[in-house]
Amino acid sequence: MNLDQIQEMWQKDSVIDPDNLHDESLKVPQLHSKYYTLYTTINLLREKALQNYNRVKLERYNYYTGKAPAEVYVEDPFPYKVREKDALQRYIEADEKLSAVDHKVKYYDVMLKFLEEIIKTISNRTYQIKNAIDWHKFQAGF
Repeated sequence: MNLDQIQEMWQKDSVIDPDNLHDESLKVPQLHSKYYTLYTTINLLREKALQNYNRVKLERYNYYTGKAPAEVYVEDPFPYKVREKDALQRYIEADEKLSAVDHKVKYYDVMLKFLEEIIKTISNRTYQIKNAIDWHKFQAGF
């Protein structure tokens, strides 16, 4: 599941039918369950990606400091050892393999933030429905 799919689902699920407010109020727990399940799944995927990030970061650290196994340098030669902390940090920050894994973690962070906002909106949905019912009562003269 990606962010675009979640956004499309929410675009459909966020619509409140003003003619069937009673049905909409009954859908709140289902929507909460649906999006909270997505939230926990994405959170677990993020944790897995974070573990992968830490593993790749250690591999790249060993690679740049010359501590990696010899077969690694046969596949991907690196002519010297980086000894300065600042230089090592720059190499690690610019590393493509590490950046790809970091990008995945950040993508999951964006998805989690979006899902958190959806869950907040779902939690407030009962108030929105109540306000719509009160508005209908007001218009009817009650």
